[in-house]
Amino acid sequence: MSLAVIDAREWQNLFDLQTGDMVSSEDAVVKTVRHILKTHPYPGDTESESNRWVTDTALDLIDAYDPQLACISYAQQYFANRYFPYDAASRRKLFEHVFDEAERFIQASGMAPVIVGTGDMVPSGRELDLCRLDGLALSSHWSARYAGLHDPSERDLKEVTNMSGIECMASREEWLALFDTPVAEPYRLPDYLLVAEEGWCFKTVGQPLRRSIMVPGKGFEIPVATTLGCVSHITDLQRFVLSHLARERIALILIEGIGLAEFPLSHNPCRNNRDWFYYEPGEGLYLTLSTGRHQVFAYPPGYRYFDDVEEPKAYPFSGYFREMPRSTIGEVYSGRSIAVGNRSMFMHTAFGADLSIECFARNLFNQGLLAVIRNLCREYR
Repeated sequence: MSLAVIDAREWQNLFDLQTGDMVSSEDAVVKTVRHILKTHPYPGDTESESNRWVTDTALDLIDAYDPQLACISYAQQYFANRYFPYDAASRRKLFEHVFDEAERFIQASGMAPVIVGTGDMVPSGRELDLCRLDGLALSSHWSARYAGLHDPSERDLKEVTNMSGIECMASREEWLALFDTPVAEPYRLPDYLLVAEEGWCFKTVGQPLRRSIMVPGKGFEIPVATTLGCVSHITDLQRFVLSHLARERIALILIEGIGLAEFPLSHNPCRNNRDWFYYEPGEGLYLTLSTGRHQVFAYPPGYRYFDDVEEPKAYPFSGYFREMPRSTIGEVYSGRSIAVGNRSMFMHTAFGADLSIECFARNLFNQGLLAVIRNLCREYR
């Protein structure tokens, strides 16, 4: 059984991760994690201290658990740039701060870093309004490039084809053929995947009311900085990290909202795509990086997420995830692992580490902290 600790500052409780039932445990690792949560309240997704929170929390967890693998994510600058205006000087300070925090973590932990930027951001242009189509158009909260179109009418197809700002429209069959990957539930895919040009973003039902000021730019390649070697494709990162863990303690560090154009460290470009499809910062990128396999169809852009609503829902604290992904880097690795970051849901789902601590936030609303203890850390191994 994997356990979840939710800390809302005013209270803290322990739950079964899969069922959501409240449980109790006096296990030493549970007590340790609960203490760390109390010690490090979460500042908020866009607050300047959010990345410092990641470093401080991760270092305390390393002191307590002594892992060989640490998966770290710094995302504050991504959220801040997406929804708030910054001039060039202020943006530089944001980026300097996050790299200072990454360096502080590396120096204090003594781990060999593999640092991955998730892609540059560009000013948002006009919105592609799909709310008045006959069919149903859906785009995830954080996606700017992709939207799914379900049950379109002939009028819809003509209108979308003539829209400025749409780069291409791929049918379900074309999308499946591109990845040539078995899909257990192909009906979950939209009839068409709409792909926006750089700088444009979709407006569909169910999206947050916040207007994006910056959106992810072209992410066909992302930067990877490490002295351990060269990684040519995002699907090679899991194998690369695992191959070095026998000799090194490794920190896999994701820095969101920064790509090749603004990455300040010496790095190599790493492919983040297949043909015209590339991963935006989100679950697809995290899962593909962690599992070493393309994961575009696990929770595909534009899928009908409301079809997954069921009572009782499995993994109620894991957002739209209906199950824990398999073959993640923490699950495959036999040694001790941790994951800490200010990306809600992705730390415990995407990395599968023994111990995960992340913000418990939805659409930038700070609801506290979530820690996940997988299988009681396999008895400390």
